[in-house]
Amino acid sequence: MILEKLISMVSRLFFVGAFVLFGLAVIGRIVYEAGYTFLLIGAFTASRLLEIAVVLLVFVIAMQLREIRGELKKRNP
Repeated sequence: MILEKLISMVSRLFFVGAFVLFGLAVIGRIVYEAGYTFLLIGAFTASRLLEIAVVLLVFVIAMQLREIRGELKKRNP
């Protein structure tokens, strides 16, 4: 029960984090095209933030599929 709650909380956190990073990537790219810099750290370009967001979403999908598999096993023993 505690593990299920932890997985659910982490999944939600990753989901929200992915969309925040996606928003930052879009804003960063728009600002960059205008000729300014939005992200002060050079290692985190808009494309890098987008890659991190996609990785987080892949983990969310994997966790959701794990939960679905568990529910299906409970229904059909």
